[in-house]
Amino acid sequence: MKKRLLTEFGMGTSLRRQDYTTAAVRAVGDALWHNSINLAELLDRPKSDMLIDVEIGVQHPDKVDKEAVAAAFPYGQVSVAAVFGGLDVPRPDGNPTVIANAAISVSFEMEA
Repeated sequence: MKKRLLTEFGMGTSLRRQDYTTAAVRAVGDALWHNSINLAELLDRPKSDMLIDVEIGVQHPDKVDKEAVAAAFPYGQVSVAAVFGGLDVPRPDGNPTVIANAAISVSFEMEA
């Protein structure tokens, strides 16, 4: 049975290039930066057993390279979903600043 043990949140931006993938990767980095979670060690499990579900919210989900976001994780089984969310902030030059939000959930397969 898959059991979620942790959820973390982060925010990332692409200030000038309107790069939704960069903003998403920065959001993941923000969430990871705030924590040093050693769940695998606490449960005496290999890090490769970690089931990592990532949800990225941006105004244009189709512009997120999900493989690039998954590559931000050094271990675990990563699944990335891009959904509508985040924020595009207008700028005087016409190119918005892109803000991405990330929600990262870490789970393990556990015995019932």
